[in-house]
Amino acid sequence: MEFLNDLKDQVSTAYELLAAGWGVQLLWGIGWTLAVTVVSMLIGAVLGSLVAAAKLSHRGGLRFIGESYTTVFRGEPELLIIYLFYYGGTQVLTGVARSTGSIGSTDILNMPSFLGGVLAVGIISGAYQAEVFRGSFLAIHRGELEAARAYGMSAWLRFRLVIMPQVLRLAVPGLGNVWQLTIKDSALISVTGVAELMLTANKAARSTHHSLLFYTLAGILYLVMTSISTPIFDKAERYTSRSFTRPK
Repeated sequence: MEFLNDLKDQVSTAYELLAAGWGVQLLWGIGWTLAVTVVSMLIGAVLGSLVAAAKLSHRGGLRFIGESYTTVFRGEPELLIIYLFYYGGTQVLTGVARSTGSIGSTDILNMPSFLGGVLAVGIISGAYQAEVFRGSFLAIHRGELEAARAYGMSAWLRFRLVIMPQVLRLAVPGLGNVWQLTIKDSALISVTGVAELMLTANKAARSTHHSLLFYTLAGILYLVMTSISTPIFDKAERYTSRSFTRPK
């Protein structure tokens, strides 16, 4: 009976805190988390495509650049990369601004929190997406490419009608995994001051002294976001495979 009374008190306290404004703050945190994730995925898609093309190139220099990119940004801790881009970016921007006389010798030009965060997470995401795109290209049956050449298709036409549809179909499951990883990495940019879900939960825990409540809520909300995204990527995989005939 005492346990039930304690549980009732905890639920009542949680309701009061959320109704007092922290519930809205957490919803804003979810919005910022999704914004960081989407923008980072888009940046990663561009970089990943370029790096995958470099790794598939016949030129040794381009392959070296591509291999170096994926090795560095998959091998280094994500938090270190975020620190480098945010605090290192602040130092670079300040140095450039001082050299051009835009600011005084004692002034500091800070890297925008959101920009520094999404660039760092986007570059990390790009390293993983590059491997997804590369693996998807290598999985295309060579006969399809040879048939396209035999029909006289130009390089652009082969890419648009043969390569890109196949790569997208094969890459969707891997991109779903990268999406989940990027959602989790978005929590790390709380160190830059972006009010995403992790930073909001941390502020709420410190302000109200109900750490267990708000960190548990944050964990549940992250699970909700990842759980919702799974069927979305499953549907995308079925859509991109709609014209593909599976062997019996």
